[in-house]
Amino acid sequence: MKEGQNNGIPVHPFPSVEVSAGLVFRGNELLITQRLAGSHLAGLWEFPGGKREPGETFEDCLRRELQEELGVTVVVHDLMESLTHSYPEKTVHLRFFRCTLAEPTAEPRPLGCQAVQWVTQKTLAGYQFPAADARLLARLQDPARPW
Repeated sequence: MKEGQNNGIPVHPFPSVEVSAGLVFRGNELLITQRLAGSHLAGLWEFPGGKREPGETFEDCLRRELQEELGVTVVVHDLMESLTHSYPEKTVHLRFFRCTLAEPTAEPRPLGCQAVQWVTQKTLAGYQFPAADARLLARLQDPARPW
């Protein structure tokens, strides 16, 4: 049997996706979005962002995605978390950046997501997120680390 084949059928490695996500803070609130019906992990909540395009920086990706999905412009600050998580159908490489709204009075709209919600450190636990976010969620919910 040739390498990369299984009984003559080509074996394709799981696709790998690079994702940039924003931890958009407004005072003591954090913005989360709900994934669209019909999408991978539909209905779960997540930190807004999306797939990085070839040649695009993670920061530029985040600015573009939040403009497309929420109609807001963000200022991207420091990298808060970087992780890799493998799902059965794909591997995601995630980078989470602290962000603020460029226009503090702007309200995000669900243009490319099912819903948007501002949460506090105490209410964050009431939302279901993808498994990839578990470590970051534990850090965000730690009362010893207030926002």
